[in-house]
Amino acid sequence: MNKPYKIPVSVLVVIHTADLQVLLIERAANRGYWQSVTGSLDAPDEPLLATAARELVEETGIVADGQRIVLRDWHLSNVYEIYPVWRHRYAPGVTHNTEHVFSVEVPRDIVVTLSPREHVDHIWLPHLAAADKCFSSSNAEAILQLPRQTRGQV
Repeated sequence: MNKPYKIPVSVLVVIHTADLQVLLIERAANRGYWQSVTGSLDAPDEPLLATAARELVEETGIVADGQRIVLRDWHLSNVYEIYPVWRHRYAPGVTHNTEHVFSVEVPRDIVVTLSPREHVDHIWLPHLAAADKCFSSSNAEAILQLPRQTRGQV
């Protein structure tokens, strides 16, 4: 049976500490490609917050419990062209994806458990260094916005 086509709507979840150390994870399929948590909706009606929470736990083992670990919806989206090498995952004619940005502040000592199918390594970096290391320009831009997005947050 063929895999269903990916839905061209995704989430980006920037994981950070209070002092703006950012967690980056290295893709298993593309060694040297570092990123934040990303993932597509599983169904067209899946809420974005549910997608973000699902991808967060699937890729890092971090559970957004809504109390100590809270996902923040930035109400920001990026539309970008899907790299031609990955377009076969989408329905014919689909060339663009809409990515919705979230962040989550975590304690520095949180346990990170990577999905070995998706990622092979992780690293904590100051936000400017993390932005430089990301292969995705929208991911880098989100990381650069962290100081403004988190100002005044408790």
